[in-house]
This record gives sequence, structure tokens and C-alpha cells, in this order.
Amino acid sequence: IYICVYLLILLSGHPCGLGLCVSPDYSQNSCWMEESFAMAVLTVTPEVSLSDEPVTIRVSSLKPSQLVTLMTSLTDEKGVKFLSRAFYRADENGEVDLQKAASLGGNYTGVEPMGLFWSLKPERPFHRLVKREVMETPFYVKVEVFDGYLLKARPGVEAMAAVTLERWFRGPGVTRIPIREGCVKGALFLPPGEGPFPGVIDMFGSTGGLFQFRSSLLASRGFATLSLAYFAYEDLPPTMELIDLEYFEEAVEMLQNHPQVMKGGVGAIGVSMGSIITVAMATFLKQISAVVCISGCGVTYGLPLHYKDIQMRGFPYCFERTCITDQGYVDYFRTFGDPEALGYEDCIIPCENARGHIMFIVGEKDQYLDAKKFSEDAIQRLQKHGRSNYKLLSYPGAGHLIEPPCSPFCLASWNNVHGMAVIMGGEGSAHARAQEDSWREIQSFLHQYVGQHGESNQ
Repeated sequence: IYICVYLLILLSGHPCGLGLCVSPDYSQNSCWMEESFAMAVLTVTPEVSLSDEPVTIRVSSLKPSQLVTLMTSLTDEKGVKFLSRAFYRADENGEVDLQKAASLGGNYTGVEPMGLFWSLKPERPFHRLVKREVMETPFYVKVEVFDGYLLKARPGVEAMAAVTLERWFRGPGVTRIPIREGCVKGALFLPPGEGPFPGVIDMFGSTGGLFQFRSSLLASRGFATLSLAYFAYEDLPPTMELIDLEYFEEAVEMLQNHPQVMKGGVGAIGVSMGSIITVAMATFLKQISAVVCISGCGVTYGLPLHYKDIQMRGFPYCFERTCITDQGYVDYFRTFGDPEALGYEDCIIPCENARGHIMFIVGEKDQYLDAKKFSEDAIQRLQKHGRSNYKLLSYPGAGHLIEPPCSPFCLASWNNVHGMAVIMGGEGSAHARAQEDSWREIQSFLHQYVGQHGESNQ
């Protein structure tokens, strides 16, 4: 009888008939898990790429309708871990393809091929993901697939499959030159080859310091890009007391005179406070042929502007209008008053005098400032003076910090001055689409109007 039972087990193909089971209490479940883990195949292409490039993620050899958790994680240069997860169910072929499969839950829902990247969240609240060292090291992003529903990786719970990606911020052959010429401080990123290349000055906002990740990516796309610091860096002033446009003019001349930079004018790109400076550069500096203004305005908010014999006073913030949200965020949206209504017309930068082209990029869910209204006000001034040298990209659902594609969506960012998180606004999926589209538009715009091959101004 025992021999017959044993033969029946072997013929049935049950793995316990092969001697894999240790205990009748849990052997069947143990064998099933080993089979599931061995079968899953995770494919991510490419495994090495620039950080602004999409990847394809596919899981195969699953059971039909099997529930799985896909998880991405990375640790930044400050040791802060970022994590994202999404729950998927395999199709009838036992596959999950993020190009067409919808996430059922997690950090996002729906079909989001790069959702595991733009939805990365820091374990330290309000910590913004910023790559500091852009030349020698990438971000290492681990992609894992787990059986079933899993909110967070736990000891003893092993992934069915895992792949580690390299996400670089500079392409092959890109070089970095530290800049300390005269008063100008920053870093120049050059594409591979002799050039000449279209030249672009890249600036960030009121945080100060030197942010280089966008500059290195622009150089990887063919632009000679000067990442320009203007306070809180090396021997520059620790705080910004005024917009001294002659400093930025010196940077423009330095870049324009570089042997690997095209003649005929340079471009500039700025976000927030940096975009106010780019509007002023386009207005007053004749060497500027095109500027990209992200989430900014054409008003001298908070700071006076000086350039030779031109002196514009700063438009004071209405800080008494600062709000604290129910979530505890600082909300500055109402502190940016209307200069015309409050008698500060002389704080409006006369952008109608700009010789170059201006691209305004705004998010319609920006909760830091009403960049859409301010950009439309600037465009009305241009139209009133018969100018057509502008373009407006307005993105529904996007917030304030519009960065290169695949950058994690940042709803609120920590402010060291106030010791609180400041809300930036936006909705994750819509913001991610805005970053992807605007990055293409920025490159096309700069290629069209910067350098000796740029189109004539109107």
C-alpha cells in the first residue's frame, strides 16, 4: 500500500514527491513560494542611462493574475533613502508590462511607465532629491518585485527578482570646468567634441549655492552650460541683498568669449528667483538671445535691481499674508502682491524691451506663487508693445518645482530659514507629464534661438 501511494505522488508531479517537503504542516506553501521566486523574471531596459531618460520595466514568468509589488529605492548622497511601491496583477500570460499595465495602488495608480521613479518619496519628510556630485557617480536605483502585497521591505521577505540601475547626470565625453573668473563663480559643462556649441547660463532660486544637475544634463544634450552661483557659494555673499545685473553680464561675456561657444548670443534658464533674473537679463543685456523662465515672474520681488545707471526698487513681500496649511506647510502664495494695485509699477521689469526670445513655463497648481498670472501679465506687456518674441507653456496639475524628467515630484520642501516645510504644489502624475514635455520644449527652444544659427528676434 505504501509503495502504491508513493508511486501515485510521483506520477502526480507534486514537488513533495521529490523530497522537498520537510513538514506536512507548511511544506506545500514552502514549495509554492520557491517555485514562484524561481520563475519571476524582471527586465529593466536600459540598466545604464541618463537620469532624464525613460526605462521600460517588465516582469514575466508569473502566474496568471498573480498579485505582485514592484518597488524602487535609492539612497542619496546625504544618506537619505527614497522609496516607491506599486501593486500590479499579472495578465493571462503571467506578465506585468509597465508600458500598458495599470497600478492598482501604492504611490500612484493607473498606467504610469515611469511612476516608480517620479513617485519616489524620502524617508526623511520634505527632503528634496538633488544630485550634488554629477560627474563621477550615478544614483543607484534598485528595482525589486515581490510576491503579493507589500508596503515596505521587511527582514526575511526576499524579492522574487531585483535589478540595480545606474542613473547618470552626464553623458559620455561631457567635461566639467570649475569657474572662478573675476567675480564669476560656478562650473562650465561642455559636450564632447570641439564645438562650437550653443551657450546657456543655468540658475536656480533663493536657496543659493550651486546646483549642477540640470547643467550637466543640458551639456549631455549638446549645450555648453554654465551652472552659475550668485550667492551662498565660496566667497560670494552668504545672502542676496540685491540683483546686481553686472555680475550676470560678466558671466554672459565670459561664456560668449569661450572658444567652444557659438557667437551671436547666449541663452539663460532659471527657476523661481532665477527666472526673475533671466527676465532681467533678457531685458537689459544685449548678448542674451533666449531665456527660459520656469515658475517665476517679471517683478523685482523682495530685492532691488541695479544695472549701471538703472536702479529698480524691490517690491516688498506681504509676509503678513503667509498661511499655514492644515498639513502644517508654510503657504507663501498670497505674499506676492499685485505691483500695479499697490503702487509699485516701477518694480515691473520692462520685458517689452527684450531683444531675445522668452519662454515662460508655469504649473497651474503652483502653490508657491501664481506664476501663471505673472507670466500672462508679462505677455500682455509684450503684446501691448507689438512684440511676439514669447512662448507660454502652461501645465494643468503641475506645481512649482518643474525639473528634468523622472525627477521625483516634490509637493513641499524644507526651508532651513524658517525651520518648516514650504508647499510647492502640484499633483504627482500631471507634474511628471509637465516635466517630460517641458524638457523637450526647452531643448528645442534653446537650439532654435541660441547662437549664430538662432532665428532673428521679433
